[in-house]
Amino acid sequence: MTQRKSLLIGQSDFRKFRLHDGYYVDKSLFIQEIIETGYLVLLLPRPRRFGKTLNLSMLRYFFEKIEPSQSGPEQGQRADLFTGLAIRDTPLFEKHQGRYPVIFLTFKDLKENSWQTMFQGVRNLIRAEFLRHSYILESDVLAYPEKRYFQAILDGKATQRDYSEALAQLSAFLAHFYHEEVVILIDEYDTPILSGYLRGYYQEVLTFMRNLLSGGLKDNEYLYKGVLTGILRVAKESIFSSLNNPGVFTVLSQEFNTVFGFTTSEVKAMLDYYDLSEQYNLVAQWYDGYLFGGEVIYNPWSVLNYVMSKDKQFRSYWLNTGSTELLDQLITRGGAELREELEQLLTGQTIIRPVYDSIVMRDLETHDDLLWSFLVFSGYLKCPPNFVRRNWYELTIPNEEIRLVYEDLVERWFKEKIKIPQLETMLAALEQGDIYLFERMLRMVVLEVMSYHDLSGDPEKVYQALVLGMLVWLSPKYEIRTNREAGYGRYDMMFKPKLKPPPKGEGNNPNRGIILEFKRVDDDQKPETVLEKALQQINDKAYTTELEAAGVTDILRLAVVFRGKEMWLKQGAVDQ
Repeated sequence: MTQRKSLLIGQSDFRKFRLHDGYYVDKSLFIQEIIETGYLVLLLPRPRRFGKTLNLSMLRYFFEKIEPSQSGPEQGQRADLFTGLAIRDTPLFEKHQGRYPVIFLTFKDLKENSWQTMFQGVRNLIRAEFLRHSYILESDVLAYPEKRYFQAILDGKATQRDYSEALAQLSAFLAHFYHEEVVILIDEYDTPILSGYLRGYYQEVLTFMRNLLSGGLKDNEYLYKGVLTGILRVAKESIFSSLNNPGVFTVLSQEFNTVFGFTTSEVKAMLDYYDLSEQYNLVAQWYDGYLFGGEVIYNPWSVLNYVMSKDKQFRSYWLNTGSTELLDQLITRGGAELREELEQLLTGQTIIRPVYDSIVMRDLETHDDLLWSFLVFSGYLKCPPNFVRRNWYELTIPNEEIRLVYEDLVERWFKEKIKIPQLETMLAALEQGDIYLFERMLRMVVLEVMSYHDLSGDPEKVYQALVLGMLVWLSPKYEIRTNREAGYGRYDMMFKPKLKPPPKGEGNNPNRGIILEFKRVDDDQKPETVLEKALQQINDKAYTTELEAAGVTDILRLAVVFRGKEMWLKQGAVDQ
């Protein structure tokens, strides 16, 4: 059996990755794009676990000039790291490899509960980078005040202002020492800012990061290139107001659209290498669907974990790598309209909503439309490059893995609102055809969960969203669809069994098909009349056509009608 290269999952140091001869998806032409772009400073926001740290580490090992007195690999050894990669065959390699001093900071692990501990973490990062370049102190390029500043950073005795000037000062020191411009690489710059927003020290961390970044990246005469990564583009007026027109390339941009994540061809090559080509369609169903500048992109973390797994089971690998705290806050505080939108997304439909390429974190509390920007840039929604109208895009859930994220959120929301045994009893009653018990339990849920505020808009939509939220627990067994054309009209909600029905006469399918029709009862109407009308509509409009075409012969027709919090339910004839 041929020995396969290892998948070094979680290794984000490019040198260690290459020395251990891990399976590497060649992203080295990213270096050429950085060199050839006309922008001095670039911001490249992408979702977490899409290879940002590894790519910035690659930039460091390519650009960084090594002084012989420094410990670590020699310059020639660093050049060898790129043997066999595409960048090695370009004219740019000899001209730029090992030419520039590099400042490299990654904030990806700074998720502290207070500004005091956050500043301590930032201070330690800056100190470590100064320590990496402490050989400068042994030279004569620094004046006495500069050496005193440098030593204060190393000793942990510098002021907060001193640390906020660290990028500007260290780039000057390095430029004087090497007589060459400096490359500044900042990984996950927005992690401290997001933590500050969630933990109540947003203004302190925002002010510090603004001063730190502007000091190193604005009008810095010693700067060759500055590259920042993160998840969000924190708005210009908040942090980048002092920078001179940085190049910002988000998931909507065609530039740099294949640098982070895996392309279709890269995934196919990997699956072929590990003898998993026959699994491609399922891998695509679970882990692709992202669109970066129009290019189909796969979640690299999930693909790698799937390929490495012994059981080769498709599961949500990406969800378990980070907190969804902010997502939880934004979605669970939403009202009936948001629940309706989630209903559409969970049933495979598209919604058209605004997406803005920059976010002021505090505006998330008051501007509900910013939720969609957050979901797109964080990797929870797919957004095509072309807008429907200015800033408005067609949004969908990208793949099965992310669908599970939303279903998990819905389940947790209902766990807070509804006792789980109560919900389980209600769903079991529906599956078993005990409509009397289902109606009684549903009525209890409506009284406990729904408020009249929820019903102030379109109550029919509210009821649909509520029922869908509860019944999403049945999604492992059913395809849940809403507002789709069938027969001669549009049904409200349909549950199509995922199990293939047995041949007719060989037993009943354990998962019956279900059609639900919702109607509002006006003040001058009788509930019984509206119930009959809803059931008649199911029959007249032939809403069961799709189920019947799939071979489902056991179909439950349910009418749900309501007036405010009052609710009535009736079962139609069941086909056998």
